[in-house]
Amino acid sequence: MKAGIIAAGQGTRLAAGGIKTPKPLVAINGEPMIARMIRMAAESGASSAACIVNDLTADVAEFLDNQTWPVALETVVRTTPNSMESLFHLAPLLRDEPFLMFTVDAVFELAALKAFLSQSRMLVEKFPKARGVLALTDHVDDEKPLWALTDANRQIVALGDDALTSSTVTAGFYYFDPSVFDLIATARKRKLSALRQFLGLLIENDYFLYGAMVSKTVDVDYPEDIAKAEAFLGERRHEF
Repeated sequence: MKAGIIAAGQGTRLAAGGIKTPKPLVAINGEPMIARMIRMAAESGASSAACIVNDLTADVAEFLDNQTWPVALETVVRTTPNSMESLFHLAPLLRDEPFLMFTVDAVFELAALKAFLSQSRMLVEKFPKARGVLALTDHVDDEKPLWALTDANRQIVALGDDALTSSTVTAGFYYFDPSVFDLIATARKRKLSALRQFLGLLIENDYFLYGAMVSKTVDVDYPEDIAKAEAFLGERRHEF
């Protein structure tokens, strides 16, 4: 299993709120979010990690190049128009085995990630046609959540506006079979412009996706979300 990390966004909402640090380098409890995600990948058992960052500032790529990481790391430096294209640009590095995928601004616990992986492997073993598992949560933190509706077998049957009757949303991390990259050309031909649209395309083309419930996650989009994420992690530590 490999890991892919999408960190090529511009962080415009953080910047508008006065945060000048590039989003991947914004620290949560003293640890840059991108470093936290690489550590999560390593501690969850990934054999390597591929990360895409934008080329608007050299700070993030330099940070990645100048650190020693607990897992082999490959970096793609490219500004992309959306998270879907960021994923597609990681495809050459992720094509040969199943992979975890993270968005850099999702803050969750390592225990939640490990539980997700355990569920994902169980689902893939039980349903051989599975092509991916999406982490789902009933804690809605994102201003534009992606609703996800599952059936009795936990297969995702609807996303977005077609799933508004659901109580669960995607949580910012995923487990995919590399066969999902077979639809890159179709997605581009249709001029899709968001990762959520690509997920819908997978379902439309009978790429079976499943949902695995996880605990709360926090998306860091605004300055106030930094304190919210730190408080969340602090609360969870005190529960054990």
